[in-house]
Amino acid sequence: MRHRFRSTAAFGAAALLTGGLFAPAHQALATTRAALDFVPDIHSTFMSASATQPPTMAECVQNTGFPCYDPAQLQTAYDEGPLFSQGLTGAGQTIVVTEFDGSPTIRSDVATFDRAFNLPNPPSLQIVEPDGPVPAYDPTNLDQAAFATETTLDVEWAHAMAPGANILIDEIGVSEDTVTQFEQLIESENYVIDHHLGGVISQSFGSTEQTIDLSSLLSTRQTYVNAQKAGVTVLGSAGDRGSSDLTNNLQFFTFPVTDWPATDPLVTAVGGTKLSLNAAGQRTAADTVWNDTGIEGIPAATGGGLSTIFARPSYQDAVATTVGNYRGIPDISMSGACSAPVLIYASFTSPAPLPPAGFSTGCGTSESAPLFAGIVALADQWAGHPLGLINPALYQLSAQHAPGLVDITSGNNGVSFTQDGSQVMVPGFSAGPGYDLASGVGTVDAARFVPELAAAATGSNQGDQG
Repeated sequence: MRHRFRSTAAFGAAALLTGGLFAPAHQALATTRAALDFVPDIHSTFMSASATQPPTMAECVQNTGFPCYDPAQLQTAYDEGPLFSQGLTGAGQTIVVTEFDGSPTIRSDVATFDRAFNLPNPPSLQIVEPDGPVPAYDPTNLDQAAFATETTLDVEWAHAMAPGANILIDEIGVSEDTVTQFEQLIESENYVIDHHLGGVISQSFGSTEQTIDLSSLLSTRQTYVNAQKAGVTVLGSAGDRGSSDLTNNLQFFTFPVTDWPATDPLVTAVGGTKLSLNAAGQRTAADTVWNDTGIEGIPAATGGGLSTIFARPSYQDAVATTVGNYRGIPDISMSGACSAPVLIYASFTSPAPLPPAGFSTGCGTSESAPLFAGIVALADQWAGHPLGLINPALYQLSAQHAPGLVDITSGNNGVSFTQDGSQVMVPGFSAGPGYDLASGVGTVDAARFVPELAAAATGSNQGDQG
C-alpha cells in the first residue's frame, strides 16, 4: 500500500485567491499531480507586484480585510531589541532549512526582502543538495511554485528573527516514489548533521501519523537520533489543519490526528498563534491559538493533540494529566495565523492560483517553525554552542514559570468542514493556564527566554528517543 508523506498544510500552499483568505487548493494541487507525496506547508495571498515597496499594514487591511506584519513588527512583538543591542543577532550560528525543490531566485529575493525592510544580508546564504541537483524550475508547475513559496517564507523569516545568523538551505528533489523520498530525507539531513553544517534545523512539512508506513518512519527518525547525539536542535511545524488533516485520499480526517515528524520526541513541535499588533509591533491584545477555520469554512488552524505512535517522553511527565500516556504536541508556539500573516517577497513566476512575482503574505505553522529557529539561533549564540534537544529545557522552564515563557490561555484548534455532503466537526483542544495541546508551553519573550533557554538546555539535551 502506498503511504503519502504530506505537509501539515497539505495543499494549503495555493490558498491565496485575491479577495479571499483561502481557496480549495488541496483540490488544485491534487489535480496537477495526484501522486504527490510532499507538499509545502504554507498559505499565501498576493499583495503587491512592486519590486521594491512592500504594502503597508493599512494597505493589507484594505485589500484583504486583514493586517500584515513586517520583520520590525515581529522583532518588537517578540522583544528581540534588547538582545540585538547586545550583539545577540545569531552571529556565528547557522540555521538550516530543509526544503523540497527549493526556490530558483532565493538569493536575489532575500536581498530584495532585506532592502525593503532595512535588514542586513545574511553573512552566508548557502545551498546544499546532498542527494544531487533538484529539478530545474518550471514556472508552469504548480507543485514546484508552491515549494518555492515555502522556501521563500522559511528563509526570509528565519533570517528576520536572527539577522546575524548564516542560512543553509538543504534542498531535496521530490521523487514520485515514497520509499525514495524517505531515503532522500535521511541522506540529506544526515549529511548536514554529520558535517556539522548547522545548529538548528527547521522543517515545515509533515504527515498525519495514520498515513505513514511505520517502517519508513522508524528508519527516517534515526536522523533525529543522530541529531540528538550531535547536539543539533530539530524543529517541526505542528500542522495547519487543526485537529484534522488530509488522508491519503485527499479528504479530511473526521477524528483528531497529529502530524509526524512534529510528534517525534526528538523534535520540537512548533504550533501557531495569532498576534494582534499595531504598526509599531506592540500588542493590542494577548496572543491566541491560531484558528481561522470559520473564515472560509475549511480546516485552517494550528495542529495539536496526541500521538498514536509515540509514548509520553519523560520530559512531559510533569504534564501527564494533560497528555496521558502519549506524546503531546505542540511544545511551543509562534505567529502563524492567516488572519494576521507576514510579508514575503518572491520574484519567480508562478501559475494561478499562486501569486505573481512581488510581495505577498505567508502564514501557517511553516511560518511558526522558522520564526522559532531564529530564536534558537540567538540562544545558541548566547550559550556559545548549539543547544541540541531543547524539549527537556522547555518543560523545565514551564514548570518554573520562567518569565521568558508567555502563557497562551485562549483559543482552540477544533475544526469544521463539509465533506461528502455532510457537515463534520472534529473536536480539538483548548488553551488554558500552563501546558496545553493547543499552544504547548506558550510563546516567548525573547529578551528573557533566550538566556533562560541557554542556561536550562546546556547539558540537558539527552532526552527520550521514544
